[in-house]
Amino acid sequence: MFCILAVIIIGSAIVCVFTKRIMRAATFLLFVLFGVAGVYFLLDYTFLGTAQIAIYAGGLTMLYIFAIQLVSKRTLQGLQERQRGKTVVAGALVALLGLVTVGLVLLKNEFIDMSASMVDAEVPMSVIGEKLVGAGKYQYVLPFEFISVFLLACIIGGIMIARKEDKK
Repeated sequence: MFCILAVIIIGSAIVCVFTKRIMRAATFLLFVLFGVAGVYFLLDYTFLGTAQIAIYAGGLTMLYIFAIQLVSKRTLQGLQERQRGKTVVAGALVALLGLVTVGLVLLKNEFIDMSASMVDAEVPMSVIGEKLVGAGKYQYVLPFEFISVFLLACIIGGIMIARKEDKK
């Protein structure tokens, strides 16, 4: 089952990146997110699998599709992406810089040594739930609220941009 899900995830991700049609990219992104949820269910992480479907596959993919639909077809048809050597090199340098930064953070915080010792440790679901909905240090309810406000601002901004184009 894992091999089937891996093929679905990798295949859909490749098609999502290389397709020229934006709605197809959003659809294949949805398949990738459902495949990741399948891996969570395969590992008996039902909470994470359900959250993956509800938040990412449901919410974010619908947000992408609505954002795509808000942009006028004239704007999408007028866009032609051309890869120039300078942009490819700049993108590769930024990606390399990000990889080096992540590596340095992992080495500085000794995360690699710590994760090797915690491989056999099982974290109870109550601890995961407390970390997700707690408001203390290293807990995530406040960042979730900030993200929801940010996404709402993005939706309102998209609607305002779409309305301005229609008046012209």
